Amino acid sequence: MNCENGFSRLEKELSLLGNTDAYKRLGLLFDGGTYTELDKFSKNGENGCGVVTAYGSVNGIACYAFSQDVTVCSGAMGRAQSAKIKKVYDLALTNGAPVIGIYDSKGAFAAEGVDALNAYGDLIAASGKISGVVPQISVVAGKCIGSAAILASIADITVMVDGAELCVNSAAITGDDTVGSAELAMKNGTAAIVAENDEVALTKVAELIAMLPSNNLSVAPVADYIPAGVSGEGVYADINNIVDANSFIELSEGFGKCAKVGFARVAGNAVGVVATDANKNNSYLCGFGAAKISRFVRLCDAFSIPVVTLLNCAGFMGSADDELDGSVRAVAALTGAYAEATTAKITVIVGKAYGSAFTAMAGKGAGVDYCIAYADAAICALNPTTAVQFMYKDRLGEESREDLEKEYVLTEGSPFKAAENCAINDVVAPENAAMSVISALDMMASKRVSTIEKKHSNMPY
Repeated sequence: MNCENGFSRLEKELSLLGNTDAYKRLGLLFDGGTYTELDKFSKNGENGCGVVTAYGSVNGIACYAFSQDVTVCSGAMGRAQSAKIKKVYDLALTNGAPVIGIYDSKGAFAAEGVDALNAYGDLIAASGKISGVVPQISVVAGKCIGSAAILASIADITVMVDGAELCVNSAAITGDDTVGSAELAMKNGTAAIVAENDEVALTKVAELIAMLPSNNLSVAPVADYIPAGVSGEGVYADINNIVDANSFIELSEGFGKCAKVGFARVAGNAVGVVATDANKNNSYLCGFGAAKISRFVRLCDAFSIPVVTLLNCAGFMGSADDELDGSVRAVAALTGAYAEATTAKITVIVGKAYGSAFTAMAGKGAGVDYCIAYADAAICALNPTTAVQFMYKDRLGEESREDLEKEYVLTEGSPFKAAENCAINDVVAPENAAMSVISALDMMASKRVSTIEKKHSNMPY
């Protein structure tokens, strides 16, 4: 009789498997909807753990994943769920495979009290252990609040579904209904991608996985080479002139809009792209844009993905408000990220490169391996406005400032003069830029750098 009851309960549980959003999301993630579920019958007392863990292929690449199941005890995090997810992290570390976490939970398992908080702590520690070893992508598909939001946000990339909620303190506590929204997460840089539904979000994850190496000792998958073709306007035209056609995947589009970052392919190989947008802030880079770039460069460096920088920048924002807000912190972090990164770094100066902007993202101090400039680029030690004030002060009364600035750019900012002084490596026409970048990346493909032994650098915040 007991056996019959056991089999009846088992049949009931099996009939529910695959019917919840947690299972459906894994089906959308893994190739052909096929995967191997791990610890299927793991329990939290008489109930399930509120999470599904699995192994399978995403875009042909072996990956581990977990998907919280809000239909089981509200997807609450407790000791059992934590142990189940931690096994995913451990397997990913042992086998060198990416981890995708899908979040949809109403909080911690209240009956366990402080133990539930320790469960989150165990996962945060486990995530930190594999950070920089294997890629981690979070997908916020439902509620993700408090400690769960911390865990989701320390992944390399966070994708959020429109209508989901991501915050430490919810609207119920803050009194602001916009808190935790996907729109706000995109605006403040918490979410790198916002998608309209689960299917689009998980398709984006699959595209990203195809751009990333499985771990820090492997290389990213190579795709067919589709030559670049100029499309789009402004900074997007600059990007598309260099990268393989239709290969650019932008991250954090709504945050720090004066900078564009994302993954793309050059001659079929994955690269990280950084581009400054001269149409924003009068060609100046703001603190948010600098922070966005520094975070992305560190991600690329962790997995030895080459960084291609397209520079068109008059410098860093210098208004009184920016200085009072301490924008120098973000600028210092950006400079430090470039200088510390040992991955291949190629810079193409497509327009302006004035003063500290050149120093931080194109100069030898930034450790740039190869720097190319367009023939009509301007590489100046000083911003022309500042230069005229100091260098041509005695001529200001007789000649217009605009004419003097043009003279300074033509005489002191010529890329050919910079090349003569070995400040840059080559001057090219835009139509030849893609091949120059391909050649530079090929030259640096075997780059290896030994660094001073230390725990880690101490970057500004």
